[in-house]
Amino acid sequence: MCYTTFVVVPVPFEAQIVISISSASATGLHQQQTIGKEVTMAFTDKSITCSDCGQAFTFTAGEQESFQQRGFTNEPKRCNSCRQTRRNETSGSTSGGYNSGPRQMFSAVCAQCGKQAQVPFQPRGDRPVYCSDCFSKQPGYTSRR
Repeated sequence: MCYTTFVVVPVPFEAQIVISISSASATGLHQQQTIGKEVTMAFTDKSITCSDCGQAFTFTAGEQESFQQRGFTNEPKRCNSCRQTRRNETSGSTSGGYNSGPRQMFSAVCAQCGKQAQVPFQPRGDRPVYCSDCFSKQPGYTSRR
């Protein structure tokens, strides 16, 4: 008994054709041969509507090729100006992408040296509060920098 199997695998932004041929001889031995051929499609400029401002923008052939090389499978949803605005809104914050403004600081007296300290939490009084110098001298302290 002999059989042949053909498999075609599509790849985003590029068509890749893979042909796999398997056969079984009368002796029961299997042979497998794989032939691969890539066919690159030419990209053309596309007009897309921005999801933020509603304006049409062009997704150029060069941008499509760049997206394909980076492995991106989705087209952009925002025009360049809305993308830049969104990027500026979320950059520079360290609290998981939320821009909550400057951190509120509270005054406290260091439990070790007695100096005035500014801390990013409201002291409750049930635990000691240290200035940054005394805190760094505590056992188990490791610097984040």
